[in-house]
Amino acid sequence: MGVRNVVKVMNFHSLLRVDKARRKAAMYFDTEAELFKVIRKILYNRNIILDKKAISPKPNAPVLNIYIGNDLGFCGDFNFAINKEVRNDYEYKILIGKKIHTREDEDKVILHITKDEFFDSFKKVEDLIYDGVVERKYREINVIYNHYHNVNSLEFTKKKLFPLDYDSESEGETFDEDFAMETDLAPMLNNLIALYLCYELKICEMNSYAAENVVRQQLTNESLKKIDEMEEEKFKVRRKLKKQKDFQKIIENFRK
Repeated sequence: MGVRNVVKVMNFHSLLRVDKARRKAAMYFDTEAELFKVIRKILYNRNIILDKKAISPKPNAPVLNIYIGNDLGFCGDFNFAINKEVRNDYEYKILIGKKIHTREDEDKVILHITKDEFFDSFKKVEDLIYDGVVERKYREINVIYNHYHNVNSLEFTKKKLFPLDYDSESEGETFDEDFAMETDLAPMLNNLIALYLCYELKICEMNSYAAENVVRQQLTNESLKKIDEMEEEKFKVRRKLKKQKDFQKIIENFRK
């Protein structure tokens, strides 16, 4: 398969992956929104008395930052800002993607996995999030990635996942349901919050995946354009040589 065909295949696959990532992010978003409604209904219900400290982060706990990069090449400086942020970060970290690189003296990476492992073995990340929230190990959890808005707009983003902004309102929400509770609410809420964060992280990852493939699609477009220009230049050279040979042949025939 020629270089042109390889680049065209990469270009086509990039477009398909952008659409796939958008659809998956929308699917996760619906579940994430419902989880947040459930959490707020429990927190603000008039019939429930809950000590909010049981689900609040410890103010002296460390920070956890989750970085999302990528595994594959041919996507320009997609990881440049992420790697720069990682090298200046002295908090605890989870790194997702082969192309993320840390400092030589790095000692706070608690997990570094590939994108394939993120898709196939999400439980590794999930367990760390659950442990961090339930055991209140971190005062803050952030995700750093490239956010996809549209094909013309990508943004390097640092998004706070935890603690949640419980005061943000949801349309049509009410808090007057009569709950009957036979369990300690705090552990249940912490598990719901951890589940919510996992969905938030998957949405961010899908946005990052779309952004990565938009960059790759743009670069393959440029590559195809350059291949066309190179082939056009080669064609001109061949045509010029042919004209020279034809002219030389005419001259030789004339002399004979």
